[in-house]
Amino acid sequence: MAHVTASEAWKLDRIGSARAGTNPTLLAKMPQSFAVIGDTQFLPGYCVLLVDDPRVDRLTDLPKRQRLEFLDSMDTLGQAVETACRATDTGFRRMNYEILGNTDAYLHAHLFPRYEWEKPAHIGRPVWLYDPDEFYGPEAGLAARHDELRRRIVTEIARLRAAI
Repeated sequence: MAHVTASEAWKLDRIGSARAGTNPTLLAKMPQSFAVIGDTQFLPGYCVLLVDDPRVDRLTDLPKRQRLEFLDSMDTLGQAVETACRATDTGFRRMNYEILGNTDAYLHAHLFPRYEWEKPAHIGRPVWLYDPDEFYGPEAGLAARHDELRRRIVTEIARLRAAI
């Protein structure tokens, strides 16, 4: 990882900082996981579900019951993001869910809202094909302008979990 400032030290241990309550992207503690909003918001509402034990490398490392809890948490987070994005952007199209694990060696799921306003070259293609400058550029960073969307996601997670 590139050099991080003292205020970004949490990025070196996203799960540990979520456990400690120092991860500023934390949305909610979920069964087997932590829901966080992405520090890049090139697609507003992008979230990640982090396993709560960094020793868990892949989905199949979890016993079946815990595996289903993680997947259920992914579903809940996805539903919350969809509801929040639909309410804040009329161009909301659908949700993409991905468990990859090619870079970070702990179980995590990416949840990407997709929008009608995306360039035609991006619609129907994986988000990882976006230009890295669009994906990670300074204008894509999580900022105060995302506070309302973040609040809606947190509220919706709580509502969905209370309905169980």
